[in-house]
Amino acid sequence: MARAKARHILVPTEEACEKLKKEIEGGADFAACAREHSQCPSGRQGGDLGEFGPGQMVKEFDEVVFSAEVGKVQGPVKTQFGYHLVEVTSRTA
Repeated sequence: MARAKARHILVPTEEACEKLKKEIEGGADFAACAREHSQCPSGRQGGDLGEFGPGQMVKEFDEVVFSAEVGKVQGPVKTQFGYHLVEVTSRTA
């Protein structure tokens, strides 16, 4: 069964998400941005969500994590919680 490790940043607006994505693509540290801006408790760990399998996260999040390129920041991804930037750090088939 597929497994993935990912980290994310959760913010309330699409605009905030886009701004952070530009900062990270410009060289800002993902984990530092997560600690400063994420509204998820995982922000304290740099956004690290650990390892999980398909179906353990909300559908929109799951689809990105199990299809996106590893190591590339994805988003904004809208869920019922807000807007996420997602980076898959590893994935196994």
